[in-house]
Amino acid sequence: MYLVGSLLLGLAYLTGALSTMIPGPHTRATGRSPGCGSAPTITSGVKSLTVNGKQRQFTIRVPRNYQKDNGYKVIIGLHWVGGTMDQVAGGGTTGEPWAYYGMQKMANESAILVAPQGLNNGWANSGGEDILFIDAINKYIDSGLCVNQAQRFSMGFSYGAAMTYAIACARAKDFRAVTVIAGGQLSGCSGGNVPVAYFGIHGVSDGTLNIAGGRTMRDRFVKNNGCASMAGAPEPRAGSRTHMTTAATGCKPGYPVLWAAHDGGHGPAPADAPAPSSDDGLRTWMPAAVWAFYTQAQLASS
Repeated sequence: MYLVGSLLLGLAYLTGALSTMIPGPHTRATGRSPGCGSAPTITSGVKSLTVNGKQRQFTIRVPRNYQKDNGYKVIIGLHWVGGTMDQVAGGGTTGEPWAYYGMQKMANESAILVAPQGLNNGWANSGGEDILFIDAINKYIDSGLCVNQAQRFSMGFSYGAAMTYAIACARAKDFRAVTVIAGGQLSGCSGGNVPVAYFGIHGVSDGTLNIAGGRTMRDRFVKNNGCASMAGAPEPRAGSRTHMTTAATGCKPGYPVLWAAHDGGHGPAPADAPAPSSDDGLRTWMPAAVWAFYTQAQLASS
């Protein structure tokens, strides 16, 4: 379906979090990017940037019907340990239905899609260098395409989820919402005190990054977003082949927290029965749920 398999086991030795404070913007991103109104200078494909003296790459997909005056969403999809930007952008062996974690199909040419490549196929974020890479990508895209700067999103699975969490901590003012799929605190959390809309997805039988850690990550943003405690949020029993989604209550307007626990292990594409597998890129409920989260009315404004 997609190429993960035994590569995920390499996460076992990754522990701890970065203590380095990463300089960042002090105001929340709003408005349209400098690239609006001009002919685009960026086309779909692989791009290279030099960040901290290192050459970094990412794949970008520009909507086929791109309009220079339309402020587009930007969705960044971050790969797992040992994974690649090509696997995210191409959907692995599942192909287009799973491209960019299913967001290509869901967005239907309404969003700019980005798949960055991690150093050594991971997201150690040493000294905050991967956060600075994300900053550089955003600046590059803003200059060459028309972006709604209040509509930037990040999502990822496993190590990519860890990096998305690091983005939520360090760049909450640059991103409207994040989705953390089977994540752990592996890429650090510099700052981590600013609200951002947060969707956590985790399997109750995850043996690589335990669901308890996912709950702890979620609860940071339950607190930041002013929500009521999610302790005791319902989760399905092992063997039930279903999922349960809970929305936090009492959150600040525009800063929802959603938690989806599923009867599965460490996988990016949870699927309920009668799907033949609990991890199925063609039958997963995840992309539709994420797209609904990103496009809900309260996220339409900053």
